[in-house]
Amino acid sequence: MTIQFTRRDLLKRASGLLAVTAVGGLTGVQAEAAEAPPARSRVLAHKPAFTPLDLALRQAVDNGTVAGVVAMGATQRGLIYEGASGHANPQAGTAMTPDTVFWLLSMTKAITATACMQLIEQGKIRLDQPAGDILPELKSPQVLDGFDAAGQPRLRPAKNTLTVRHLLTHTSGFTYSIWSENLSRYEKVTGMPDIGYSMNGAFKAPLEFEPGERWQYGISMDWVGKLVEAVSDQSLEVYFREHIFAPLGMSNSGFLISGAQKQRVATMHNRQADGSLKAAPFEINQRPEFFMGGGGAFSTPRDYMALLQMLINGGTYRGERILRADTVAAMFQNHIGDLPVTEMKTAQPAWSNSFDQFPGMPHKWGLSFDINTQPGPHGRSAGSISWAGLLNSYFWVDPVRKVAGSLFTQVLPFYDARVVELYGQFEQGLYHGLQDA
Repeated sequence: MTIQFTRRDLLKRASGLLAVTAVGGLTGVQAEAAEAPPARSRVLAHKPAFTPLDLALRQAVDNGTVAGVVAMGATQRGLIYEGASGHANPQAGTAMTPDTVFWLLSMTKAITATACMQLIEQGKIRLDQPAGDILPELKSPQVLDGFDAAGQPRLRPAKNTLTVRHLLTHTSGFTYSIWSENLSRYEKVTGMPDIGYSMNGAFKAPLEFEPGERWQYGISMDWVGKLVEAVSDQSLEVYFREHIFAPLGMSNSGFLISGAQKQRVATMHNRQADGSLKAAPFEINQRPEFFMGGGGAFSTPRDYMALLQMLINGGTYRGERILRADTVAAMFQNHIGDLPVTEMKTAQPAWSNSFDQFPGMPHKWGLSFDINTQPGPHGRSAGSISWAGLLNSYFWVDPVRKVAGSLFTQVLPFYDARVVELYGQFEQGLYHGLQDA
């Protein structure tokens, strides 16, 4: 089946090959940016051991896995690899580079979690504080208890108190309709907007289970964004810029993108039934009713690696302290106890495949990341954190070997098997390159 998306569809789910270019493991990479990339972004040195990564990215474009891709790796010493291949905009012939602008979607959550943890450090928020103490609308949440004979939703008051920790760990009861048949049905019956519209009406979503009773991915981090705004008395756009982006030098990151940045946004593609890729309209509301802490930010691979390097380095980056070392360590710990992180089964296959990052392996959730409890199949250590964005962008941070990596594409549906395979190849090649360098 050929998948087509309208502009309205894309807003709703905000939750080519003409000439191949590749750069990798080199200093002095040229970027198609509105301004010259900062010196901090340069790779430490050319490393022939990473040549296989360059080849893997080129092949991914040649064989139609992606129209364009960026991959980056870092250690405590700095960037060790950056590679790009294909086009950011195939129609315009714009090359994909580490300074191409990407819609982060759920990779925004790591930024929102960082903001929340800053406020926790300052004593302005407590992990086990009732969220309703800050946002009155969370004092008495409703739980969706199915649907009656007429198809109308049955709601009841929640029995458990909803806490900040529940929101940071996706144990709150809030879900996403993409991976929930019940919430998809609720949206249709009630007309409630999906969170991707950036309309406040999406916050009327009920819980699907009692807070603390299980793990299920959802809009919790959007609520955390609201907490940050309420406590800081700043919009999330301003808070991120002043307290995270400016100190880290992330000058190309934010919810609202400039005209120059818009020219550098990577084109989104849909995987077709025959395996080919088709460019699709791309737009997110630039006059939102709220800033989506769970998925609304834009960034570049170079900018985002500054955030990951800050985490590798225990909260500091180039002399700027964003978080305390003990705070970062806490973010990497299991905060859901005996509850398991489970497979996310799709309710809307056009937007996401069903997926489990570590099938057959117990994994946990930190503040706010997936944690593999055993060594990963491609090199990362047990206790590493990771997550992704809906358009098939991915990252991990390995606190044992002090390695971080990211892979950026803009492809639907999520957890595309071919992109996931490329991600694994990149991770494996990065660790092998470090051993051989």
